[in-house]
Amino acid sequence: MMSNTLYLVTGAAGFLGSNVCRQLLERGEKVRVLVLPNDPAIKYIPKEVEVIEGDLCNFDSLEPFFTVQKGIKTIVLHVASMVTVNPEFNQKLVDVNVGGTKNMIEKCMEHEECEKMVYVSSTGAIPELPKGERIKEVNEFDPDKVVGWYSRTKAMATKEVLNAVKNRGLNACVVHPSGILGPNDYAVGETTGTIIQIINGEMPVGMQGSFNLCDVRDLADGCIAAADKGRKGECYILANEEVTLKEMCTMLNKDLGCKSIRVYIPLSIAKFLAKIMEKQAAKKGTKPMMTTFSVYNLQRNNSFDYSKARTELGYKTRSYEETLHDEAVWLKQEGKIAIATN
Repeated sequence: MMSNTLYLVTGAAGFLGSNVCRQLLERGEKVRVLVLPNDPAIKYIPKEVEVIEGDLCNFDSLEPFFTVQKGIKTIVLHVASMVTVNPEFNQKLVDVNVGGTKNMIEKCMEHEECEKMVYVSSTGAIPELPKGERIKEVNEFDPDKVVGWYSRTKAMATKEVLNAVKNRGLNACVVHPSGILGPNDYAVGETTGTIIQIINGEMPVGMQGSFNLCDVRDLADGCIAAADKGRKGECYILANEEVTLKEMCTMLNKDLGCKSIRVYIPLSIAKFLAKIMEKQAAKKGTKPMMTTFSVYNLQRNNSFDYSKARTELGYKTRSYEETLHDEAVWLKQEGKIAIATN
């Protein structure tokens, strides 16, 4: 039987969005994606999807993306966002992450055949708790309670989605992914870049502290499960267990035999060095090698409770060992690492 549901996916040229598309296609769904005009990353989108050009920040340009034949139902997965590790205010960040999400909400409300919207927020939108406490989902979002403008915009956009659910009857739920790890990161994001440096022995010194990273395939699976089973007005954390840089290096060393980082700087020293680097970079007009914000992200509480997603959505996470191995195999295929993989 042919399905009369069309999945509308934003951010399909990105790391998570392209994996969401791939998994929807694997289960036989029809997929339409929104891509910025002349986006070079369009080549990473699976060929079988229908591509519509448009801009989240241009309300009218979204109409062709939402327009379908009579009798077709749509489900929106709003994955697109502008990601930055720079904590400073940036108008474009607000325009894309907040303004773009508002435009998506308006279009969902205009189109009655749109049955549901899944908004991909971030764990950064949830206020941090003291170390030792696991961070759970919250119902209220306040940009002043989170750190850095990326997290602020995600808190603002999440608030817009939940307000539309409460006040306007929008059928939507929210997922909060933590960091992303795994194969198929063609744009080579921050985390993938770090993994490449470690494997190639280009990172002689590491930092203490922890991350929370999920396999991109598990996150994509979680986003689709939210479209299938996520309850209206509910938020779901899609996270993993905390991991330290040292633990990740040990796993890579054991699997690949690559050189391990020998020295791990305490975060107090890293913060001091980052301040100096930031001042020097500001004078030269260059990018600092390390920032106080990147140190904060290693220092903060990165322990999230993802039991709600496990119980309600059937969300699962594979081991860090499996993800790092699969990522190394992919990096080898792409010619980004010089080491043998099994």
